[in-house]
Amino acid sequence: MARGDTRRLFDICAGFVYSQVLNACLELSIFEQLTGPPKTVGQIAAASGLSQAAAERLLAAAASLDLLQSLGRDEYTLGRLGAAAVGNPAIRAMVAHHDALYRDLADPVALLADRSAPTALRRYWAYANVNGPPDLSAEATGAYTTLMADSQAMIADQVLAACDLSGARHLLDIGGGAGVFSEHVAGRYPALTLSLLDLPSVAEAAGRRLAISLPERRIACHGGDMFRTAWADAAGRDIDAVSFVRILHDHDDAAVAALLAKALATLVPGGRLIVAEPMADTPGARPIGAAYFGMYLWAMGQGTARTPATLCAMIRAAGFVDARLLGTPNPLLARVILAHRATATDGD
Repeated sequence: MARGDTRRLFDICAGFVYSQVLNACLELSIFEQLTGPPKTVGQIAAASGLSQAAAERLLAAAASLDLLQSLGRDEYTLGRLGAAAVGNPAIRAMVAHHDALYRDLADPVALLADRSAPTALRRYWAYANVNGPPDLSAEATGAYTTLMADSQAMIADQVLAACDLSGARHLLDIGGGAGVFSEHVAGRYPALTLSLLDLPSVAEAAGRRLAISLPERRIACHGGDMFRTAWADAAGRDIDAVSFVRILHDHDDAAVAALLAKALATLVPGGRLIVAEPMADTPGARPIGAAYFGMYLWAMGQGTARTPATLCAMIRAAGFVDARLLGTPNPLLARVILAHRATATDGD
């Protein structure tokens, strides 16, 4: 037990170093270099612009983390984790943007002492700036919209594996970003009318992207502020499904209650509410909710990872019925809660 605890404590202390080894491999395209036959240290050094000694140090570090595999004979190939990172833009984008988080956590005590202080993450997630305008420029929203789009396909797969949208007529995706989730829904449910609502600069970019990726299918992209815009006025009054995909955990309780109230008012009786996001107390991933998202969202200036029980209670308090957690293939990526607006017969 003592040896095991020592190792765990050391891994916590060394976590930043481990993540920077991954960052270096991504920046130098080490994984892409090794997608074919194994290469020698000299070959990798020459392709990466590193000295032989620097390449040896990085490759040995990466192999110890299962990012690479040493074959002896001064050769390396992809390790299991490195292979998972190849061709995955979500991992590359996530690692790259952590530079902002690391800067904010350089003095964690100071960060915890004043949540209202300006931070790099607060600037990155421009809508988290309470003093900012509700209609942010494309320059202000572009970086985080791209980050979310790069990883949204994985989340969409989790949601659609858990949630059957058969019978729905019109889905409104709140905070729909670049439209990746709507695009995946369109592929699964061709008869479903789809709309998304996001800030005007984001919705405009989503419309341009979807016109290229789905030229035969119209997904209505509405520009507005999710807190101020009347959703039914923007998207129509026949909405029988509303989705929040990685939205609610970015906001504090009062804001979440306001969004849930708007969803209830927008949905037709019997309409369904879909909430999909990483949640606290996920078995096998508790540090992700409590440690990672806990500190990340603190640095961002708003939001918290909530347990499924807490979210279901908030959803019921907003007036929804039958709020329940659905099973997803990989709950570390996202968990899904489904609820409904009551019909006239639900109280009978």
